[in-house]
Amino acid sequence: MSGFEGVIVSDTWLQSQFTQVELRTLKSRYLSIRNQSGRVIVGDLPPVFAKLKAFTEMFSEDEVRGILLESNKDSGEEIDFESYLRAYLNLQARATAKSGGSKSSFLKATTTTVHHAINESEKSSYVAHINSYLAEDSFLKKFLPLDPSTNSLFDLAKGGVLLCKLINVAVPGTIDERAINTKTSLNPWERNENHTLCLNSAKAIGCTVVNIGTQDLVEARPYLVLGLISQIIKIQLLADLNLKKTPQLVELVDDSKDVEELLGLPPEKVLLKWMNFHLKKAGYEKQVTNFSSDVKDGEAYAYLLNALAPEHSGPAALDKKDPTERANLVLEQAEKLDCKRYLTPKDIVEGSPNLNLAFVAQIFHHRQETGLLKNGLTTDSKKMSFAEMMTDDAETSREERCFRLWINSLGTATYVNNLFEDVRNGWVLLEVLDKISSGAVNWKKATKPPIKMPFRKVENCNQVIEIGKELNFSLVNVAGNDIVQGNKKLILAYLWQLMRFSMLQLLKNLRLHSQGKAGKEITDVDILNWANKKVKKAGRTSQMDSFKDRNLSSGVFFLELLSAVEPRVVNWSLATKGETEEDKKLNATYIISVARKLGCSIFLLPEDIIEVNQKMMLTLTASIMYWSLQQPEGESESSLNSPDGSPTASADGETGLASAVSKLSMDGAASDNATSPHIENENPSKVENEQSSLENEKNDPSDGK
Repeated sequence: MSGFEGVIVSDTWLQSQFTQVELRTLKSRYLSIRNQSGRVIVGDLPPVFAKLKAFTEMFSEDEVRGILLESNKDSGEEIDFESYLRAYLNLQARATAKSGGSKSSFLKATTTTVHHAINESEKSSYVAHINSYLAEDSFLKKFLPLDPSTNSLFDLAKGGVLLCKLINVAVPGTIDERAINTKTSLNPWERNENHTLCLNSAKAIGCTVVNIGTQDLVEARPYLVLGLISQIIKIQLLADLNLKKTPQLVELVDDSKDVEELLGLPPEKVLLKWMNFHLKKAGYEKQVTNFSSDVKDGEAYAYLLNALAPEHSGPAALDKKDPTERANLVLEQAEKLDCKRYLTPKDIVEGSPNLNLAFVAQIFHHRQETGLLKNGLTTDSKKMSFAEMMTDDAETSREERCFRLWINSLGTATYVNNLFEDVRNGWVLLEVLDKISSGAVNWKKATKPPIKMPFRKVENCNQVIEIGKELNFSLVNVAGNDIVQGNKKLILAYLWQLMRFSMLQLLKNLRLHSQGKAGKEITDVDILNWANKKVKKAGRTSQMDSFKDRNLSSGVFFLELLSAVEPRVVNWSLATKGETEEDKKLNATYIISVARKLGCSIFLLPEDIIEVNQKMMLTLTASIMYWSLQQPEGESESSLNSPDGSPTASADGETGLASAVSKLSMDGAASDNATSPHIENENPSKVENEQSSLENEKNDPSDGK
């Protein structure tokens, strides 16, 4: 078995400037140039760098050439990989300076090479959060409390258990904790499994992790670890800021049109709306539009606390002229409410956006002693009933969640908060299409939000439909205006076809890379036959007739399939026969975590397995197949238990359908399987043998299209 070490650079500082994902991408680009000419010279770089997404909007090819020649006078000079990386960093610094600097956000935390500084105040707050919420965890309590003044947070994060547990605090039940490796001493393989499980689960709750690999977490790079933790904590704090979880939020709006608008707002915007609602009632005349400059003087906080809990507040804070003194009083009043102190007076005065947002979210969650519901909202039964009517049924909600998370995992520029609202202008769908089918979108005919003219939205959506038809989607009597109008049924149908097309293309491209020829299209039937053959070859008895086979609800078939592709990944002592509803639930939750631990990027829920949602059954099977076909021939339990315990390259957290489609490369091109770090190490003969077996087994079961 091949050990996974990542791309190693001799200069440790240079190594620290890149994530493993970025290093692998840049290395593949460098090698592709060298393979064409036998060596790489300075003159080869301008056309390559000019096409990278990081630079394409900033520099022309001639400008890139000029910058490179400032430090390399001879365009014919040969350049090694480390010099290539330095040239990239130099160009990146120029791009940052030209754009006036880059801004980071809490949700899309800084995971690029532009900002590597650690915010010690944020670190202290996150450590306090972890100490509070995980203090009683059976495994972690022997390591807690962590000291924020040391590197104990990063040392503990190296094992992967901490981040997995933190994800479960944010969204309970995301990870089946039976799948976490919690031995005191983990070998490299077990540690890598934990990080792979962590990254795939983080994507499954809405984190953006396209620039983080397991090797980055093994090394516990502080800026990446803190970036991931900040996203997880934010998701936890903002989880209830929607009408489904908190229908009382309907009090913030006046009519049905406003309710629709509220449904489409991201959680942080809802939090601002809630804050301004109370500030207005308290007589505060300004509008708070952000969690930074608008709260730096502390006045808004003083008014907010006085409105929510006048018995613990008062005019004292407002009487203070010095912002730091006022911030001190605000936090003293907040302590009386048992609100955790996510920030210091300095953080308020300096306008730390992440910590101020966390502080306001904590106030929102506070349950007042006056008898009102938490967050200071009253119960208007008529309004609440209307809000509940506006939310979707369970199955629609699950599909909306799946497609929303899948889109966000692709690393598109636009983050989707509410699927049905955010796709209506067509722009997000065009971004996804550009990821899935590079070059399909005519950007000259597209209009970027904000879009004021309604017909521009229709134009975007018409192009979405046109591209869908070119990709052979079933779109009879469907027009762009159906998307603009927010037709949920049609939006879900389109996105399912897009997701399915993406999966089948990945498998087809894998065959193309391994055999050097495109061959025929991969079908749902091929995936089903591959899974049945794999299970049978492993000596198991389960088989599925179709992706809607009711027997799949027990979970036994998928446990046997996972065990067939990787014998050591399933602990059979934890599996059940799936005969009762409780046993089915246990199996389903375990299956999802084991698949993510293996390296599959999937977004289904246990209910999808229990209810045999045929779409989700197909995505799960295809993801396992994609992972399996990338493994070197001869992978076996004996090889996996090698003396050094080293993991295969595929144990890196980027494996799986979503990550393979995503634009991990910095050029913004569609996923290039020919240069994928995982596919580079595959054994072509193994893929060819498995693919040819697909073509020889042609049953015709229902395929769940």
